[in-house]
Amino acid sequence: MTNATNTAPAATLLDLADIQGGILRTYGDGFPKGRNFYLTVRDARKGRAFVEALLPKITTAARWKDPNRDEPLLRTRNPRVKDIVRAEGEPDYPGRVQLMKPKVTLNIGFTFMGLLALGVPTRTLRGMPDDFIDGMEARAALLGDDPFLAQRDAVWRDSRGDKRVHILLTLYAQQNPDGTACPELDAETDAIIALCKKSRNGVVLLDGVGPKNAKWQDLSAVMRQDGENWWPTNKEHFGLSDGFGDPVFSGQFSGEAERVRVAGGGKLVYDSRAKTYHWEPLATGEFLLGYPDEAQEIPGSAMPIAFSRNGTFMAYRKLHEAVGTFNSYIDEQAKRYARMFHVPQQEAVDTIKAKMVGRWEDGVPLMVAPTYAAWQRFRAELDKARAEKNKAKLAEIALKFTNFAYASDPAGSKCPVTSHLRRANPRDGLGPTFTANGMSGDGSAIINRRRILRRGLPYGQYDANAPADDGDHGIIFMAICTNLFRQFEFVQQQWMQYGLDFNAGSDTCPVIGNHPKADEPKMVIAVDPEVGKLPFICDRVPQLVEPRGGDYFFLPSMTALRMIGMGIIDPT
Repeated sequence: MTNATNTAPAATLLDLADIQGGILRTYGDGFPKGRNFYLTVRDARKGRAFVEALLPKITTAARWKDPNRDEPLLRTRNPRVKDIVRAEGEPDYPGRVQLMKPKVTLNIGFTFMGLLALGVPTRTLRGMPDDFIDGMEARAALLGDDPFLAQRDAVWRDSRGDKRVHILLTLYAQQNPDGTACPELDAETDAIIALCKKSRNGVVLLDGVGPKNAKWQDLSAVMRQDGENWWPTNKEHFGLSDGFGDPVFSGQFSGEAERVRVAGGGKLVYDSRAKTYHWEPLATGEFLLGYPDEAQEIPGSAMPIAFSRNGTFMAYRKLHEAVGTFNSYIDEQAKRYARMFHVPQQEAVDTIKAKMVGRWEDGVPLMVAPTYAAWQRFRAELDKARAEKNKAKLAEIALKFTNFAYASDPAGSKCPVTSHLRRANPRDGLGPTFTANGMSGDGSAIINRRRILRRGLPYGQYDANAPADDGDHGIIFMAICTNLFRQFEFVQQQWMQYGLDFNAGSDTCPVIGNHPKADEPKMVIAVDPEVGKLPFICDRVPQLVEPRGGDYFFLPSMTALRMIGMGIIDPT
């Protein structure tokens, strides 16, 4: 949306010290280890004291200094967009530096029943949205979770009565060179346990996590060994790269960082003077309560407004990955693909994975490198720039990971319209009209209100030499937004579990969708008509990802946390 003078709206000024950390910034990059704790409140007064005791330790969105941050554009295997402005000597985060980067972060969220158990007034709670009040289990049919309810971890199956999950505590930690978590993670864990004991059964740490009924959910990035040292990667257990293309909203980054990162992460806006489309940040209210959203409205929320403002909602999901099934299925389909297109087996394996996901295994988008040969050229270009430490070239390459659109590929011959990436964020691909250069602002407007911030880390390990489905490994996925129904649930139900918007009938997402055998699930890989080949059909797609539990959480501001801890909330 543009204003009368066709100038970009002024950036939103956020109170960073009032917003919990992990919303504006991702933790996985600098905090590759973690633990999540699930607690129940059995005494409201003791529960409030527990929250108040945690307040000084809660990590906020305030800007910090990282003295150990490596050289920008050269510190990771693939150059990151966020490093471009740092390489130019500009800040990549808003605000003034107020503290040093912590060894461990701590953040907190509450279910609706958790807020009720803590004594938050009914007049405040009745302003909460229905989806949050219902909770994730009650909306299982909508999300496609109902076939897997019995397979959830015990902590989620038994979440009722005096075992109901009320509070989520998340710890993210830096790591040692040998790949272990820094000692501060154990220290903070002990502090949480001690605080629970001090409450004298007022707040209880729940067990029932994973097959061994652990007391917390351990998290760890997938690691890469380099000599005696271990380094975190941005891969998950299927071997695919993640963490590209998160939404960019007003106030999230400093001015210059926003200008760079908004390309591909924001929304397409038409400039009537230049008669072209350009990228602008999304409205703050799509991700933080108390600010105007894309409809220029401030969504209704719990009162008083100070209780909601700078808070948000989160869909928390534990997703189990069937690694053995994934690998064997890819190999099986690749054999057919190799015969059909006369390519080597490894090229077929890499291509099938890329077509299912929308990116090659290293994160290069299919819209940038639509063929295996183009991908190899892209990698050679990247390797050359890295070897030469050519930061200008690396910055150019970094933008290609995020700055692309789909309107020029309506049939999906480059990137399948039903690939996971294209379903999760269709960008401009659903627009009814296109410009001569293949841009669609209409398509962008359709999906601007369906965006979510993605957070989380992998969990569990498996034998890489003998990958299997059993065991406890997958991803802890966190979707952050201000309207769970319009944003998270819509994407999950309409774009992941259906294919109608992509002219694919009832085909679901090939990676995280439900694949009951009776439906004979498939994915169609379109080809360029000039190739003279028929489309390739990945048939009988097995179940690759299963939900193992989760719930909806409210992530309050620091102001709201003080209200909760003090027990002083005036809804009027």
